[in-house]
Amino acid sequence: MFKYIKHTNYPVNIQKKDLKMAKYLASQFGGANSELAAALRYFSQKFSMPDDYGKALLNDIATEELGHCEMIATMIHQLTKDATVEELEKAGLGGYFAEHGKGTYPADANGVPFTVKYFAVTGDPLADISEDMAAEQKARAVYENLIDLATDEDVIRVLLFLRQREVVHFNRFKELFLYYQKKGYGKN
Repeated sequence: MFKYIKHTNYPVNIQKKDLKMAKYLASQFGGANSELAAALRYFSQKFSMPDDYGKALLNDIATEELGHCEMIATMIHQLTKDATVEELEKAGLGGYFAEHGKGTYPADANGVPFTVKYFAVTGDPLADISEDMAAEQKARAVYENLIDLATDEDVIRVLLFLRQREVVHFNRFKELFLYYQKKGYGKN
């Protein structure tokens, strides 16, 4: 069902250390509107879709979101790999370092660990797809905020790619929502 390709969907090659940006990017790895939340949301919801079309779409997007998790984790690693303990502490990452070293752990920019409370599965295709469209819009907005905070073109290029994928996913979910609505699925 899944095939791992040993490269990211878009090249991630960040050369400059930026601990503040690494901390901000954590929100898209383990925050409420993160790639991890999206991947688990769509993977969990796919089982209650009424047909193979919906199941396949949610599975495909869930799989892509896992790839996005890898891209964000790679960015965080590249932005922090040469940092000293003192630099990590100064950037507000001392507590994170104490718990995880320079490992990548799913938490938001404030250090709050990931939780499945960030998403829902209702079993109603229209309700779940509505949540999915909202999730994609929220992730898009977070990427736009991150782009505004970024100063490194290598970081900005990756964020622009990820932002655009959120737009594509939103449009695919909207198509599915309208298709299911026309078919009379859901409890509307």
